[in-house]
Amino acid sequence: MDKTVEERALTLGGYIAEEGATVRQAAQKFGISKSTVHKDVTGRLSRLNPALYRQVREILDRNKSERHLRGGLATREKYRHLRNH
Repeated sequence: MDKTVEERALTLGGYIAEEGATVRQAAQKFGISKSTVHKDVTGRLSRLNPALYRQVREILDRNKSERHLRGGLATREKYRHLRNH
């Protein structure tokens, strides 16, 4: 991803807002670390585009409140798969 950090923050913010993506999904999509995604969308994006930042913040807050559910589903699928094989 050969962009300036500002362009990268805007791109990441747009992706998360459009897709409702998690930080992990955005990191994987763009080939960067979760820490970089988080720093870009929570720090830089708030300065660059406050309206987009608010959208992204809502999604990140929702994802954080749901993460225990996704983890439980993943564990259930893991053991279901093991049981069937």
